[in-house]
Amino acid sequence: MINETMYARGAESSIIREIFSYGLERKAQIGAENVFDFSLGNPSVPAPAAVAKSIKKALELPSDQLHGYTPAPGLPQCRSAVAESLNRRFDTSYEGKDVFMTVGAAASLTCTLNAITNPGDEVIVIAPYFPEYCVWIEKAGCTCVEALANEDTFQLSVGNVLKAITDKTAAVIIDSPNNPTGAVYTRDTLTRLANVLREVNAKRDPENPIMLISDEPYREIVYGAEVPWVPSIYEHTIVCYSYSKSLSLPGERVGWILVPNTNPQAARLMPAVAGAARTLGFVCAPALFQRVIIDCIDEPSDVEAYARNRTALTDALAEYGYTYVEPDGAFYLWVKALEPDANAFCERAKKYELLAVPSDSFGMPGWFRLGYCVSYETIVNSLPAWKQLADEYRRK
Repeated sequence: MINETMYARGAESSIIREIFSYGLERKAQIGAENVFDFSLGNPSVPAPAAVAKSIKKALELPSDQLHGYTPAPGLPQCRSAVAESLNRRFDTSYEGKDVFMTVGAAASLTCTLNAITNPGDEVIVIAPYFPEYCVWIEKAGCTCVEALANEDTFQLSVGNVLKAITDKTAAVIIDSPNNPTGAVYTRDTLTRLANVLREVNAKRDPENPIMLISDEPYREIVYGAEVPWVPSIYEHTIVCYSYSKSLSLPGERVGWILVPNTNPQAARLMPAVAGAARTLGFVCAPALFQRVIIDCIDEPSDVEAYARNRTALTDALAEYGYTYVEPDGAFYLWVKALEPDANAFCERAKKYELLAVPSDSFGMPGWFRLGYCVSYETIVNSLPAWKQLADEYRRK
């Protein structure tokens, strides 16, 4: 018999993917240059030249090495390369055994959630949040609990997190830089969160602390802001990462989980992560791209390209009367819809071939997300349409 939960998930689809698919249809009908698709976080910035160089080098390997299975947690050389890079950057002392290579960030989050929770637990997310968090939390048999961010700055609200904590809370997920707002959580905010979590933990069984899952695929894409290293602030942290954004490799599905050796439960956490990966079928990240990561571990992201897009878009939208959150990182702009119903607004925007994602699926009504990781030409060419849309609302 078909699993009705899985059927429902497949039938409803992701609103982001749904809009992206609509965009592909419209491009085929009227030409790609006439559709302004801001739906997907799909980097337009090319992968660094070092990636192609690494692939060409790997193609010279014997087939069994190039295409063969790696150990379930990943190539030892790749795990060590990740650990050594983190040590250089954050003054830590991690080892390869603290890293588990994954099939992208989705696998990182899913494996981590299944490793540290039990059915019936609760996991707190900071609203607005990436919608798939809720899917992965519920797949683990847990309840997704929303804690609203500060509505002026979209910094994490420590007070709202505290209100959301119950005796069933197993973990809190944060992502900074944030998807969808672009907010970067400050060191002060994260320190206050850590102190609150410690106060709660002090009243709990020491073997059952609240875990902090730091989801960091946008860490390298920032515009001058500091992105604090969360394990140095809160000891019960696990870090999830993907190279989809930093190296522009979203389709290659490669990332990692770090169980810091400073986490008091590290000795049991890593086997739990491995067990979750085994159970879920997420063993052995793509072998070729593990080798690419070894060679490209410290390649910088082309942040300037995103910064240029950000400036072009925000300057124009401000002039046209839109209200938005100034993004300190990532490549998303969080904009106030010009009517209370964000879904209705985004439907009206389609009239001008503007494809934006309404905020309801992110856990907050009245806003929409624009992914400005598109080409600069797409940004510039879309601006008249954004003005026409704003003018229409002014006439209403």
